[in-house]
Amino acid sequence: MRRNLRRAQRLDALDASVDRSTVYRTLQLLKRQGLIDELDLMHIHGEGHYYERKLNRDHIHMACLRCGKISQFVSDVFEQLKQQVESDCRFRIVVSRLEIGGYCNTCRKR
Repeated sequence: MRRNLRRAQRLDALDASVDRSTVYRTLQLLKRQGLIDELDLMHIHGEGHYYERKLNRDHIHMACLRCGKISQFVSDVFEQLKQQVESDCRFRIVVSRLEIGGYCNTCRKR
């Protein structure tokens, strides 16, 4: 909840005339058009949702369970794994998501 409040305060600081509902409607439109993905990664900080623009290549999300930092990792091995799943299971993959929870370098040093 505090995180959403901070976001709303940042939005107000940028342009107080923009209503929060306008932002959410715009996000839903961008999702429907396939321009962004909505992610709920590892349920970090409760009900937080993350949005990112769609990339041309699938990638792995790494979520720090302490600070909530989200990193992306692109891997040829991940692509090979998807190909193997398609081949071995006779399954056509349309969407794939992989998220890994752990501790980022900064949090590990604490």
